Amino acid sequence: MSALPPIADDTAIWDAWLSQFRLPILNVALEAGVFRALSGQAMTSEALAQELGVDARALSMFLAALCADGYVEKRLGAWRATSLARTWLHPEAKGYWGNFLKSIDNNAHLNSRLSEALRTGTRPASVDERPAGWEQGSMPQEVAAGIASFMQAHSQAPALGAARMPEFGKLKCLMDVGCGSGVYGIEIAKANPALKVVLMDLKEVAAEAAKYVAADGMEDRVSTAGVNMFEEEWPSEPDGHLFCNVFHDWSAETNRKLAKASFDALPSGGRIFLHEILMDDDYTGPFHAAAFSLLMLIGTLGQQYSLAEFRDILEGAGFTDVQAVRSGGGYYSLVSARKP
Repeated sequence: MSALPPIADDTAIWDAWLSQFRLPILNVALEAGVFRALSGQAMTSEALAQELGVDARALSMFLAALCADGYVEKRLGAWRATSLARTWLHPEAKGYWGNFLKSIDNNAHLNSRLSEALRTGTRPASVDERPAGWEQGSMPQEVAAGIASFMQAHSQAPALGAARMPEFGKLKCLMDVGCGSGVYGIEIAKANPALKVVLMDLKEVAAEAAKYVAADGMEDRVSTAGVNMFEEEWPSEPDGHLFCNVFHDWSAETNRKLAKASFDALPSGGRIFLHEILMDDDYTGPFHAAAFSLLMLIGTLGQQYSLAEFRDILEGAGFTDVQAVRSGGGYYSLVSARKP
């Protein structure tokens, strides 16, 4: 049987992948004392972080995942343990499950990384392979090949979902910034025959993306540009910039710099697009976004953001008309804004 083309909905794969976080999140929260602290009173993330001696930003990611699974709830900006958690997860409760849950959790590696990240608010020092090359501005070619291969598998379904969005058909030239394998730009070009696409990434990654372009026979409309997006001048031809799984790798401060660089490079009327899995605006879930955010916490400098946070970043750079729409299939949304 020949290989079947991918479809745009890979949520079942995401659910299986992110399910590994459920028990470690619970055990790290138990170890930190989250449920004991929130059983007696409602507390803000900042107040709870101070009481537990952990990082407030990291704690907010844990609380979002715990809320999505029904262990805590948020009312008027303050968190409280639910009856589920008070009954089964308070260390003094008759039905306490904590010792059992700890005894059956075999994911010591993930537990230690989550625990360290909760305490410090940054990724563990031992985790540096993927983001290090991007942060340093260069990487060995074999590392770039591995990144492109991973992103090609990870992004096929969301790329197909994004390619179906009508917004890209209104552009003349789209630049896929931080393109990885180029799967997004290639699929969008296939869906829009009049559109030119530029795949921009570090020179080593751009060289790998060119191989995927050639394999799909798209060299006539898809080109590559080896550019350090933080330090070098961006190509001026595109009237649209697309960032797929890019902003979630970086802090809000760094994302403000990226948004401003995009704004400065685009012509009047140009569009910026972010393809991301969004947190709810009140940061109470959903679980797939919260778990993915914790993955970003232990592996990158970023997190998953809400539309409200992206709007603040994009409007701060000068963009207007910020909006978001689910891109069809999968868990991704397409955030867009316009340069006046």
